[in-house]
Amino acid sequence: MTCSFIHTADWQIGKPFGTIPDPAKRALVQHKRIEVLKRIAQVARDHDAEFVLVAGDLFDSPRATKSDAAALCKEVGQMQVPVIVIPGNHDHGGPGSLWEESFFVEARTGLAANLRVALTPDLIELDSAVILPCPLVRRHESSDTTAWIRTLDLDAFGDKPRIVLAHGSVQGFGGEGGEDEESAGAPQINQIDLDRLPASGLDYVALGDWHGTKKVNIRTWYAGTPEPDRFPKGGDYQSGQVLAVRATRGELPAVEPVATGQLAWWSDAFVFSDDASLPLFDTRIRGRIGDHAQSDLALLEISGSLGIAAAERLRSILDQCEALMLRLKLRDTTSIAPTQDEIDALVGRTTDPVVAGVAARLIEESRGEGEPAEIARTALRELYATIQTA
Repeated sequence: MTCSFIHTADWQIGKPFGTIPDPAKRALVQHKRIEVLKRIAQVARDHDAEFVLVAGDLFDSPRATKSDAAALCKEVGQMQVPVIVIPGNHDHGGPGSLWEESFFVEARTGLAANLRVALTPDLIELDSAVILPCPLVRRHESSDTTAWIRTLDLDAFGDKPRIVLAHGSVQGFGGEGGEDEESAGAPQINQIDLDRLPASGLDYVALGDWHGTKKVNIRTWYAGTPEPDRFPKGGDYQSGQVLAVRATRGELPAVEPVATGQLAWWSDAFVFSDDASLPLFDTRIRGRIGDHAQSDLALLEISGSLGIAAAERLRSILDQCEALMLRLKLRDTTSIAPTQDEIDALVGRTTDPVVAGVAARLIEESRGEGEPAEIARTALRELYATIQTA
């Protein structure tokens, strides 16, 4: 028997994105996490999916708001196929969890009758598949949530594909932290021991927690989050996708990543060798933004040295780019190396020895590091601008 379904995870509806300073831009990024559900519904239709599996973290918090619950249930209700969900570490289950809150129960009942939240490790038998859910009832689970599967007589399910639905860390993947960056070296929690699962008796393991799409082994995948929510830290990191899966009992699954995300989270680095490199930087960054303004979130690392006037032009370029982006996170270690003409204009002012003396001191201090050097560079730019307009 064969079944077709969509594997997705880590929707994290209600994520605050507190590091985006502009409230209007922050609200836009938050709303994108609701909008992507429409695209997931379309992917399900395009691939004739019989059901949708969400491997944890439907919400970003165990204290989801009423409006987030209503918005989510409305979109899930439009998917027209069963949507089976397990709690993850962000929206874990257990007594008194949000899944038992009256506002969520009412929203699900009224708007998403097709939504099923698996709060206990009990198999779910569908017409064409058997789902083995492994929910998290605590944020940090010390035991392997898939252990119960090892006690089952899987042969009892005949020729239906057997699909595990779990949320956690395996073989170094999972347990990401931070709103927009992966947490390198974070402690591995909610461990899933794939080696102890009956591999021959299972046909697909659908995982959540790692926000990038990742093939762990021939039958095990992380779907990643359907809308990117952090800067990548490796060339093979891909998010903003769901997985269209076709599983057949006793055979290897066919897995197709399908793009669903709209926001572009990217990083870049540039080293200024001299003032002539500034136009190259301008062209490169504007080329990355292109014509899709208000869709980019960038982590930009710049270093090297520029003259005083070029450094001021750099500030203007960055201000313009930031206006076009949803967020510009800047790591700036550029230093000011005044051109000879600029040095002469500042310290060679024989008619104004006070300005010349201050300029000489600022030039020296700007060559250092830390906050004093940054203050000196700012003052030097302002001093140079002042004498140019005098």
